[in-house]
Amino acid sequence: MALPEVARASLVGELRARVRGAVIDRDHPEYDAARMVWNGLIDRHPEVVIRCADLDDVVACVDVARTHRPVVSIRGGGHQVAGSAVCDDGMVIDLSRMRDVIVDPVARTARVQGGARWADVDAATQSFGLATPGGEVSETGVAGLTLGGGLGLLQRTHGLSCDNVVSMTVVTADGAVRTASADENADLYWALRGAGRGLGVVTEFTFALHPLGPDVAAAAFAYPAEDAGAVFRAWRRLASEAPPTIAPQFALWALPPFPGLPDEIVGVPVVLALGTYIGEPADAAPVLEPFAHLGAPILDLSGTSTWVEAQSAFDFALPDGGRYYWKSHFIDELDDETVDLVVAHAARRPDPRSAVIVRTLGGAIDRVGADETAFAHRGTRFNVSVDAIWSEPGLDDGSIAWARGLWNALEPASRGMYLNFAGLGEEEGAVDGLTLGEHEERVRRIRRAYDPEGVFEVAAARP
Repeated sequence: MALPEVARASLVGELRARVRGAVIDRDHPEYDAARMVWNGLIDRHPEVVIRCADLDDVVACVDVARTHRPVVSIRGGGHQVAGSAVCDDGMVIDLSRMRDVIVDPVARTARVQGGARWADVDAATQSFGLATPGGEVSETGVAGLTLGGGLGLLQRTHGLSCDNVVSMTVVTADGAVRTASADENADLYWALRGAGRGLGVVTEFTFALHPLGPDVAAAAFAYPAEDAGAVFRAWRRLASEAPPTIAPQFALWALPPFPGLPDEIVGVPVVLALGTYIGEPADAAPVLEPFAHLGAPILDLSGTSTWVEAQSAFDFALPDGGRYYWKSHFIDELDDETVDLVVAHAARRPDPRSAVIVRTLGGAIDRVGADETAFAHRGTRFNVSVDAIWSEPGLDDGSIAWARGLWNALEPASRGMYLNFAGLGEEEGAVDGLTLGEHEERVRRIRRAYDPEGVFEVAAARP
């Protein structure tokens, strides 16, 4: 419910008096643009969006929120599927103008502001032949992905995004600016790496960097959809034997319009077997060669590219304003029954752009202790993501029902849910039990300690 006019005027007036950045209320000409996020399925109407110019603006926003107590959401890149960056009838603390990345090539670290996207990070770090684990789409926000754990192409070699965070600058609910690291506010540091929301506004991350690039080699083979079951089983063996220099992926999808792809092939349902070698391209052949022998491939898109190109290769298939509903499970075993279930359900997807994607875990992810961060899914072998993707509003119900249907069918095998692929939250309510597992109560204690008045409470409850 919208705030009463007097309360709204008081909230907006105080923000305009204290903030250097733009304060955009419902009457502002940029309001509709400011409330939009990447997922076109999200249509929320906040009372006010504050495009913060700097750390002082964030502190002012938190102070005002503590006084006026609106619902608060925090926008980094605005790319998270559930759309938690924007709220109805509340206040959006928008960091999207805070995108600086400062690299120290000697220390091999990068300081990254909370509104940056992975494209910003990759461009800056690759200037020095360095990288840190990020998302698989370059427009993904650094903050949202990292605070939820951070799966990506480097995960089996260098760990999750959250595993590579050295420290964070956080504005907590009392308006204090704190450093969260192994040496300062260690409990907050622990919780922010995987539990993310409801703990404060992270305005800067410091990441550890690793040598990589400029070029990487990747395998990308398309197999006929009618061979999906056999290819999936062969891929399952490949994934179990893969070294940690690669994170094999399997996708039931339709071919997007890759550059140079013949028109008659675009949109054709296929099975994709994918893997990027994290190391020197000259050493990649023995690791990537098995991807070509999972059946009889109909298309080979393998090759060498820059790391920046590899990180942005699928951006065009996931445009701003598309409609997205993604849910996932962490699963240990892909037995034959599960394989057949996934293949059969994928064949019934209502839009060919929808996909089922299986990512291989392990490697460096499991070299971090199960209790060292709030990320609760170490030791699991796969993440199965059901990704409904479409553009026509008339397909909303059918696409969401398709994704929920497979997610529900896989639930008996689940060891939990990835916070960043958690649907919209409208059916789960609070998702802490599914996303945080045994860490749920510890995270709640830390949230209460840093936010006893519940300033960020709604943000914490939303996936």
